Amino acid sequence: MSAAEAKYNSWTKAGLVSRIVELEAELKRHGHFKEPPTPQPQAPPSHGGSSGAGADASAGNSTVKKAKTKGKMDPSKYSTRFIALKLAYLGKRYGGYEYSSSGVLPSIEEELWKALTRAHLIFPTQDERIVDFDCCEYAKCGRTDRGVSAFGQVISLRVRSAKPLPKKQAPPAAEENQQAQTGEQTESPEEEKPEVLRPFDPVHDELDYPRLLNRLLPDDIRILAWCPSPPPGFSARFSCGERQYRYFFTQPAFMPLPQRGGSSRVKTGWLDVEAMRDAARRFEGTHDFRNFCKIDMSKQISEFVRVIYESDIEEVEGDTTNLPFLQTASLADSKLAGEAGNYPKVYSFNVKGSAFLWHQIRHMVAILFLVGQGLESPSIVTELLDIKANPARPGYVMAHESPLVLSDCIFPSGDRSVRGPDAIEWVYSSGNPAVGMFGKAGLFHSVWETWRGHKTEELLSSQLLKYVAARAGDIDGMVVDTPDTRLAEGAPGGRHAGSYQPIMKMAKLETPEVMNERYAQRRGFANSDAMRASKGKRKLDEDTADE
Repeated sequence: MSAAEAKYNSWTKAGLVSRIVELEAELKRHGHFKEPPTPQPQAPPSHGGSSGAGADASAGNSTVKKAKTKGKMDPSKYSTRFIALKLAYLGKRYGGYEYSSSGVLPSIEEELWKALTRAHLIFPTQDERIVDFDCCEYAKCGRTDRGVSAFGQVISLRVRSAKPLPKKQAPPAAEENQQAQTGEQTESPEEEKPEVLRPFDPVHDELDYPRLLNRLLPDDIRILAWCPSPPPGFSARFSCGERQYRYFFTQPAFMPLPQRGGSSRVKTGWLDVEAMRDAARRFEGTHDFRNFCKIDMSKQISEFVRVIYESDIEEVEGDTTNLPFLQTASLADSKLAGEAGNYPKVYSFNVKGSAFLWHQIRHMVAILFLVGQGLESPSIVTELLDIKANPARPGYVMAHESPLVLSDCIFPSGDRSVRGPDAIEWVYSSGNPAVGMFGKAGLFHSVWETWRGHKTEELLSSQLLKYVAARAGDIDGMVVDTPDTRLAEGAPGGRHAGSYQPIMKMAKLETPEVMNERYAQRRGFANSDAMRASKGKRKLDEDTADE
C-alpha cells in the first residue's frame, strides 16, 4: 500500500465522500473539473441537511460558492472530565463493534465517533473524518463481532464538560508595573469583591450525555446511562471483572417436517433442552477452551484458560408467539410432551465469565445444539475440555451470530479477579428523569419505536404462517418419509448437512501452537516467541471479550 493510500485508511466513509466533494469543487474552481460524460439528473433531497456540496456541483455554474466550513470549538476554552458510558445496540446492520477501514458495513465505533465529534464532546487531534480515539483516553469493554448485539456494552473516555473553567486573573506584578509607568494608583473600591461562583453539581449541572448523543446516533444504537465518577485508574477494558452473554433460540429451532414417530432420537427441528442444560453446566469452572474458539494467529495467543462462573439455559417468559399447528401429531415430538404450553417457546443460553476467547460463545452454542438434537451426548463437552486427550479442535461449524447478545459488563470494587456486584454508579438521566426517559427524545420512546417496528414485522410474519397452516389442509396427511438431515445452528432455518459425522470422528484442525508458529515464520520471525516479544509485554485478549 502506498503512502497516499495509507493516508486515507482510517477515514470514515462519510469523510471520504466529503473529501471527494471538496476535491471536485477545488478542481472546478481552477477550471480543471470535467463533468461525467453522461450526467444523471439529481433529484432534490427529501429532507434538509445537505446543502453546499450539491450547489457547488451544479452544471453551468462558473462561479463556485465556497462550501460552508463547520465552526470548530477551541478545546482550551472548555473543561473535560473522564466518564464511562453504558450503551446498547442491535448488531444486525453492523459489521461489528470495532471500526475497520476495510469494513463493508458500518461499525458501532464509527457511529459513536461521528456522534461524539458532531456534538463536540471530543476534540480530535487531526481531521475529525479520521477515526482515531487516541485523543480521548478511550477504552471499550467488549469487541462484539459482526451481527452480534449488546445491551450492556461499556466504554470509558474523556469528554467535554459544562463545568466552567476558573477565570484567569491578571498577576499582581503586571498591575504594579502599570502603576510604575503611569504614576497613577488604581483605586480599589471596598465593595469590589472577587466573583463567587456557585458550586458545580457534577451530575445535575452537567451535560446530559446520553440524551445529547442519542439525538445523533442511529435508532438501533442507544446510550443508556453514564458514570460521572469512575474509580481511579478505571478502564472499560481492564477494570471489567465479569462479562455476561445470552444466546437466544426457539423450541423448535427451525420448522420441523411432518414425520412418523418411533425414532429413538429427538425429532428433527426439536431440541432436548434438559440434555442441553446438562451439557451447559459442564462449562462452569476454570478450563482450557482452545477447542471452543477460533484462533486469531495475528495475536499469537498462547493462553486459552478462562473462568466460567455460570452456564445454564432458561426459558424466556412472555416472548412466545403461539403457533398451534406445531402441536399436530406429525410435527410435534412425543418425547417432549412434558413441556406444556404454547409453541414455539423461547430459551436463552446464559453464560457469565471473566473473559472470553474469539467466537467462544458461538462454538459453545454449536455443541449445545448438537446435544439438543440428540446427535451428541452431554459428555462431549467434557471430552473437548480435556486438551491432553484432544489438543486440537475438530472442524465443526460455529453457531450463527445474530441471536448473541453481550448482556452486561460488571465492574466490581477492589480486586477485579474477585467476583462481586457491579460497583459503578450509573446515571440514567442527568436532569429531570421524566424528561430524560419519557420526553420527546426520551430513552423509552426511542427504544419503544425500535421494538414496535420489529414487532410489526414479527406479527405480520406469524399471521402469514398461521394463514398458510389454516389453508394447507391435513398436515398429518403430508408425512415426509425421507430423512431430514438439517442441523440447528441458530439461523432461521436448519443447515442441510447430509449424513451426520460425530464430533470425535471429524478431521482435526492444527493445534494453536502449530498455527502460531507457521504464521510467525510467514511474517519473517524465527518463531512465535520472537513475534510475541516484538509486541512487547502487553496484555492480549485474556482481558477482552472478543465475541
